Amino acid sequence: MRYAIFCWMLFAVGLIIGISACHNSAGTVAAEEIPDTISYNFNIRPILSDKCFKCHGPDANKRQANLRLDIPQSAYSALKDNPKAHALVPGDPGASEVYRRITTSDSNDVMPSIKSNLKRLTPYEVSLIKKWIKQGAKYEKHWAFVPPKSSPVPTVENKSWPKNTIDYFILHKQEQKGFTPNPEADKERLLKRICLDLNGLPPDLSMMDRFLADKSPNAYEKMVDELMARPQYGEKMALRWMDISRYADSHGYQDDNYRTQWPWRDWVIHAYNENLPYKDFITWQLAGDLIPNHTKEQLLATGFNRNHKITEEGGVIQEEYRVNYVTDRTNTFGKALLGVSLECAHCHDHKFDPFSQKEYYQVFSFFNSVKEPGIQSTVGGPETYAKRPMMQISNDDVKSILKFVNKTDTGKLIVSIMTDSEVYRKTYVLKRGAYDNHGDEVLPGTPKAILPFNSNYPQNRLGLAQWMFNDQNPLTARVYVNQVWEEFFGRGIVKTLGDFGSQGDLPSNPQLLDWLAVDFRTHGWNVKRLVKMIVMSATYRQSAVITPEKLKNDPDNILLARGPRYRVPAEFVRDMVLASSGLLNKTIGGPSVNPYQPPGLWENATSGRGQLASYRQVHGPNLYRRGMYTLIKRTVPPVEMAIFDASNRDQCEVQRLRTNTPLQALEMENDPTMLEAARVLAAKLLQDNSQSKDKIYKAFRLIICRKPTEQELSILTNYYADQLKSMNSQNAAKLLNVGEYPIPAGMDKITLAAMMKVVDTIYNLEEAITKT
Repeated sequence: MRYAIFCWMLFAVGLIIGISACHNSAGTVAAEEIPDTISYNFNIRPILSDKCFKCHGPDANKRQANLRLDIPQSAYSALKDNPKAHALVPGDPGASEVYRRITTSDSNDVMPSIKSNLKRLTPYEVSLIKKWIKQGAKYEKHWAFVPPKSSPVPTVENKSWPKNTIDYFILHKQEQKGFTPNPEADKERLLKRICLDLNGLPPDLSMMDRFLADKSPNAYEKMVDELMARPQYGEKMALRWMDISRYADSHGYQDDNYRTQWPWRDWVIHAYNENLPYKDFITWQLAGDLIPNHTKEQLLATGFNRNHKITEEGGVIQEEYRVNYVTDRTNTFGKALLGVSLECAHCHDHKFDPFSQKEYYQVFSFFNSVKEPGIQSTVGGPETYAKRPMMQISNDDVKSILKFVNKTDTGKLIVSIMTDSEVYRKTYVLKRGAYDNHGDEVLPGTPKAILPFNSNYPQNRLGLAQWMFNDQNPLTARVYVNQVWEEFFGRGIVKTLGDFGSQGDLPSNPQLLDWLAVDFRTHGWNVKRLVKMIVMSATYRQSAVITPEKLKNDPDNILLARGPRYRVPAEFVRDMVLASSGLLNKTIGGPSVNPYQPPGLWENATSGRGQLASYRQVHGPNLYRRGMYTLIKRTVPPVEMAIFDASNRDQCEVQRLRTNTPLQALEMENDPTMLEAARVLAAKLLQDNSQSKDKIYKAFRLIICRKPTEQELSILTNYYADQLKSMNSQNAAKLLNVGEYPIPAGMDKITLAAMMKVVDTIYNLEEAITKT
């Protein structure tokens, strides 16, 4: 009887919860406010793109009923199957077939159709479309394809908070939503933040003490300037460009042999340190070989477009692989520099954006005349480490024009670059994207929806670069400032960095994005100026502390009412450990290196040919190079980097994933580099003439970059005492037997092992590898 009553009670509670959930769900829809004025770009296009363009969009091959809803001419016209009806009748939802179809309960008429497997519109989306039709169903050109205009700086109520123009745009949005910004972060956390963001390294103790002691009003700005003047700034900024450019140290495909493209990486670091204007930075990479009287530096910069995979396997079809290389360059251009999914028009018209397949191959044609076959050589020695066209860097070069190239030996050094053939290669639309299925011939050109190609420009890659930096190009500046913004806040103003098209996210603050783009362009494409403006803002300097209210109402920090807080990139996890332990080798540039790696990884995934058939670990100082210099073999990328979401550099990647998995914790606990760093730092601490509590205090500051609280220090000190009591000689010897760095002579092994455990514990704190 009691069990039956209990069951009925459970049923009743479940029923109440269910009713409540239904009520809340309806309430949520009702609570979403319908804007007074409906914008096609920001309210309607996202709905049509998700629910309608699959069958009624730009792709002619998939279009149903000859109806396009992405252009007004078609949407307003009489329907082909029913000339008396119109998809949209401006001002009259009842007479609009679109509205009837999205609201009907008839399964034969409902849109999206059942067979499309697309979800029905929500009541909120239906309400938006109804109001939009009532207001005239006005179309707008996609926001990203309209040249940016500098918006007036908005007014704010809290006039004391903004430190520069960025803050006015951010605060204006916050005040509209009823948010208030966080106070400025304390100096310790702020210093760690700018050190990681500007150098990719934690501050050392002397820097921490100096910054904390500096009470001058411009102490923060002085530190920013100091960090931006360091050569590590170039390394930090170059890391993202390595992902974008798909830089790797191997050719890819099955044999995946070694390549010597690293001098191009040295150039990128140099370009960022020298603050080369973004316009030149891109122009040189796209077309440095076509600049009249170009220098060797400009020629080296074109290595950007030769970073793609290149086969060395015999028996391949030459033209098939040559076309693959050109395709890679075309796709990279669209994604990295224009922020659009141009590759979706490779086989057919783009399904969502106004890019035809013909326009894809017009862009393709700019990259189609390079002097390269599909395969030049099979796996071999140093003469195969670059592919024609190539340049040789001599010892005289590195003493003069290419001083930034870290060439340490006298051997021959070759790098793949861009050079066009003397004979123009015709380009054709490739039907279904097949290399041997030629359609109509096309000439170099660009998508008209973005900006028609100016006939006065040369029809080559230099003309393409000029088109990119035309003041009317709507994407170039927007895309890059958005990438830089993501670098410092963890999320772009447009979340989808590589897709500013219809399927991409809308900008969270469009006025700010456009203001930044125009400001960047009109100030000479000055990257360091843009970076400094961001880090000097009050927005960036906020504390990362999150209140329950802000977590509930803005979990993704879209309004930026708190500071950025997230794990650092894979390479900087390694750098942080090496730097805080004193092991880091700060050499800039040079060939990539092979640090510790689990045995057998390369050997189990190789054709058995070439220099990279087996793993040869380096020794000495090269074991402790920065993460960005770890050799990347495409078929077996560095496992310790992959676990922390590093790119495998197989293709252009503008945005890394940011995961949180048990493997990351296991790596921090067991990776030889992590354990060796803990041992080395422990040994250095024990050589200090200080109390154990002071040693732990110092270790905490070196790793976490702030002073520990009394509770934190007490826990770690007690842990050290416990380890001293429980540690025996056998366990100590086993624990210390990691890494190649020597143990100081005469040091007590049990004491060292106990301190190593404490240091390792600090390294494994979440805060250690987090930008706070």
